Amino acid sequence: MKFIKDQEWVLECLHESHVRIIDCRFSLAEPEKGKQEYLQGHIPGAVFFDLEKDLSSPKQTYGGRHPMPVLEEFISKLENAGIDENKLVVAYDYGEGAYAARFCWMLQYLGHENVYVLDGGYKGWIEASYPVTKEIPAFEKTKFHFTVQPQLLATTDEVKEVVEKQLNNKILIDSREEKRFLGIEEPIDKKAGHIPGAINKPWMEGLNERYYKPAEIQKQRFENLDPAKEMIVYCGSGVTAAPNYLALKEAGFEKVKLYIGSFSDWISYEDNKIE
Repeated sequence: MKFIKDQEWVLECLHESHVRIIDCRFSLAEPEKGKQEYLQGHIPGAVFFDLEKDLSSPKQTYGGRHPMPVLEEFISKLENAGIDENKLVVAYDYGEGAYAARFCWMLQYLGHENVYVLDGGYKGWIEASYPVTKEIPAFEKTKFHFTVQPQLLATTDEVKEVVEKQLNNKILIDSREEKRFLGIEEPIDKKAGHIPGAINKPWMEGLNERYYKPAEIQKQRFENLDPAKEMIVYCGSGVTAAPNYLALKEAGFEKVKLYIGSFSDWISYEDNKIE
């Protein structure tokens, strides 16, 4: 698979100087839990990146619940972790896949293609009895030469144009579970429903017990979609859409964008319609 690495592969590369491991564990219910668990034990050499402090900006009026971080600040953190454009980077979370996929997408957005998600996450690593440590690594600061890839990011204006003009060359994919998509249940956001015209492809259907389903299965998930069209994936706040972004890429779709503000950004504009 293009963006997913198995545990054995990561184990073999643990002490390679060109490899960096990123711990992205996080809990929406307990925001400090990920860092606490990292301090209690992590994969050797792993550097911790926090969803809300490192992979997002603080929440504002617009931009959704997890807006894009200030790029200069994010890049500085990458450089402090010894990451540049030549490093091979593997991100993991507890096993949900979403937080690591968010990190993976962000590096791809900066033009870094040699970035992967650890299949099975930390839980799978522990279950395999692979090594963990409490030691906090320190790396020499690097210089990250990046090239932003705007074709990977969908803006609110672009999504609005798709909705208002009913463009048929772009497909909106809502990655949330069906109950939230249909507006039957909304535990987080102030409004329920979905962006008009979107189809529902729940992100968790791309994984099986923390492990990404193979590329052939991902192709079957999206077999009713035309690969010539542009796919715009979103969720509640741009986090759980990231596994669908990776799944679409694994399935061979070339034109895939992430609407990072997602539904929480969409509903922050009073004029935007909801279905």
